[in-house]
Amino acid sequence: DAFGFYGLLFAMFSIVCLGSSVWGHHMFTVGLDVKTAVFFSSVTMIIGVPTGIKVFTWLYMLLNSRVNKSDPILWWI
Repeated sequence: DAFGFYGLLFAMFSIVCLGSSVWGHHMFTVGLDVKTAVFFSSVTMIIGVPTGIKVFTWLYMLLNSRVNKSDPILWWI
């Protein structure tokens, strides 16, 4: 189920891992303090979770359906 518990959990986990590595890199190179890092991590979750759910829903739809390689849906995704 693309909109189920595991889809949401996988989207959140992947966004948190990616966001943590990106903001960890920025904290190391620029020297952000901890409060700023917590703020940017929260913003990453707020923006990233709906985006992750959308992307994983598209992938789930493409992998579990009979989409031909010549269908136009592959060109706009």
